[in-house]
Amino acid sequence: MLSKNVNTEHVPVHKQRLGFRLDGQTKDLIERAAQLESRRLTDFCVAALTEAARRTIAEHETLILSDLDRKVFFDTLISPPEVNERLVRALTEHKLRVSS
Repeated sequence: MLSKNVNTEHVPVHKQRLGFRLDGQTKDLIERAAQLESRRLTDFCVAALTEAARRTIAEHETLILSDLDRKVFFDTLISPPEVNERLVRALTEHKLRVSS
């Protein structure tokens, strides 16, 4: 029996569907962009949406500190403040919010 060495490792399997409506002008713009990149409309849209999603998630998960913020943060790690009533209340409030 002959076997074909077909590499299906990089072939995405699409099992989910995402649908939305667009105005004509937006659809024309997207179709033009896909055509300029010689891509199918669906492939272009999936790539663009995936990149936008990754960028949005990265922006929300990345903490950017100024030099002063960085110094205060590391100084506090090295020499933590004494526990006081305000900190105890804050931790108690945090536990109530996070556990529920």
